[in-house]
Amino acid sequence: MRDHFELRDGDLAGRIGRLSVPRAGVTVETPALLPVVNPNIDTISPARLESEFGADILITNSYIIKTNEHLREEALDVGLHEMLDFHGAIMTDSGSFQLAEYGEIDTTTEEILQFQRDIGTDIATPVDIPTPPDVAREQAETDLEITKRALADAEAADTGEMLVNAPVQGSTYPDLREEAGRHADATDLDVFPVGAVVPMMNAYRYDDMVDAVAAAKRGLGVDAPVHLFGAGHPMMLALAVALGCDLFDSAAYALYARDGRYLTVRGTEHLEDLDYLPCTCPICTEYSPDDLRAKGSKRQEQLLAEHNLHVTFAELRRIKQAIRDGDLMELVEERARSHPAMLDGYRALLDHVDQLEREDPASKGAFFYASNESAHRPEVARHHDRMDRLTAEGHVLLTEGGTPSGDDFDATWRVVPPFGPFPRALSETYPLTAEVPERLDRDAYEQAARGVSRLVEENPDAAFTLAHDDWPESALARVPESVELESLSAVSERLADEASAESDDVRVEGDDGSASTEE
Repeated sequence: MRDHFELRDGDLAGRIGRLSVPRAGVTVETPALLPVVNPNIDTISPARLESEFGADILITNSYIIKTNEHLREEALDVGLHEMLDFHGAIMTDSGSFQLAEYGEIDTTTEEILQFQRDIGTDIATPVDIPTPPDVAREQAETDLEITKRALADAEAADTGEMLVNAPVQGSTYPDLREEAGRHADATDLDVFPVGAVVPMMNAYRYDDMVDAVAAAKRGLGVDAPVHLFGAGHPMMLALAVALGCDLFDSAAYALYARDGRYLTVRGTEHLEDLDYLPCTCPICTEYSPDDLRAKGSKRQEQLLAEHNLHVTFAELRRIKQAIRDGDLMELVEERARSHPAMLDGYRALLDHVDQLEREDPASKGAFFYASNESAHRPEVARHHDRMDRLTAEGHVLLTEGGTPSGDDFDATWRVVPPFGPFPRALSETYPLTAEVPERLDRDAYEQAARGVSRLVEENPDAAFTLAHDDWPESALARVPESVELESLSAVSERLADEASAESDDVRVEGDDGSASTEE
C-alpha cells in the first residue's frame, strides 16, 4: 500500500481520498482540482486561489521557470512557494507539454527533477513522451519505451521528500495503456497521471478518453492516486471521477475566460450570447451579462475566470457528496445528457461495467432507473453474477406480480426489470429496492431476461414458469426455451372472462319474465 494516499469513501470506481504531500506539510482531499498557474500571467493570484477558492494544491510549469532567467533566479533564490505566495502543495510539470506542442525541449529527466527539487516543488514530473491519439502503433510503442526510461531515471534520482509523478502513456491503444499502468505501478514513484488525453477532450472524444483511462486503471493498483492531465472542464469531472481519477489540472478557467467563454456543468457558453447568468456564484449574483460585457477586456477576463473556477470547485463538491450518498452514477447520467459526446462517454463507461463492479460498493441508498443506460449499471451486472449463489428447486414461478394461471408451484420468486428474478426474501435489499418507472424501455426487459437465463443455467434441475407483464419479443427471445412463458395480461383477461361467464350462469329469469340475480 502507498502510505501517502488513503482511501476514505467510494462509489463506482470514484473515491474520496487523502493525499499526503510531505514536502509541503499538507494533506489534500481528493478528488481535487489543481488550477494551472502560468508564472508569466497573473489572471488570478495563487494567494487568492488559496484564500477565496479553497485551493490547497496547484500546478505550474518548471520548464517555463527554468528557461526564463528572471523567474529561474527568483525561484532558486526564494523558492517556489514564496515566489507564488502559496502555502498549499505545488506540482510542477517538466516540459513534456512543450515537447508535445513544439517537438523538442532542452532538458532531461535528471536535470529537470533536480531543478524542481531546488526550487521547492512538492510533486515533480519527469520528461515523458505525451503520445497523441491515433498515431501508428510503432510510434506509440517507441514513445512508451522512452517514457519507461524516464521513470527509471526518476526512480534513480535523489528526490528527498518530493513526490514524483509516473505518467501513463500509450496513445489510443488500450493494451499499451494497461501495460504502461502496470509498469508505472511497479515503480516506487508516487502519483500516476494519465497523459495525452487533452487532444481527445478537445475533439469531444470522451468515449476514447474513457477507454484510455479504464485501460490505465486496469494496470494501476487500487491505491494509486490517478491524475487526469489537462482535464478540468466541470462538464466531464463526474465521468472522470467515476472512472477512478483523483486529481485534475485546469487551465481552462483562464484560457476560456480570455476568449470570453463561460463554463457551466452542461457545457461552454459565449458571454456575448448570454442574456442571463445561470449560476449563483459570487460573480453571477453581482453582475449581469451586460455588466460583464461593459468591463474592459482585462477585468472581464478576470471575472469570467473567477466564475469558471467557482463552478468547477462547486462541481467537485457536488461529486464528493454524490460519492458519500452513493448516487454518483445518477450524477454521471445527468451530466451525460448535456452533450451527445458526453453520452458517448457515459456509454463507454458502461462498456467497462465489470471493471467498475469490482470497486463499486455492494450496498447504497437507492437505485434510480432513469434511462435505458441504467439497465447496464454495475449493480445489474453484479446481480446477474450472483445468480450462482441462489438455489432454486422444484417448479418455480418467476413473476412480476398479478395472478398466474395456477398455484401448483414449489416456490414463487419476484422478477423486477432490469435485474431479473430473486427470492422474495431479498425484496428489501439493495439494489432490488430500485425506483423503476412504469413505462420501461426494451433494455430493462432484455436485461431481466438475461437474469432469468442465468438463473436457469445455474439451476438445471429446476423447472421455471415466467409470468411476465407483456415483455417485448426481443426480451422473450432471450429466455431459455425450457422456461414456460405466461402473459399476466392474458391470464387477467381470461379470468375476467371466466368471472363474467360465471356471473351470467347464476342469473335466472323471474316469474314475470324479467331477469334477476339469484341471491
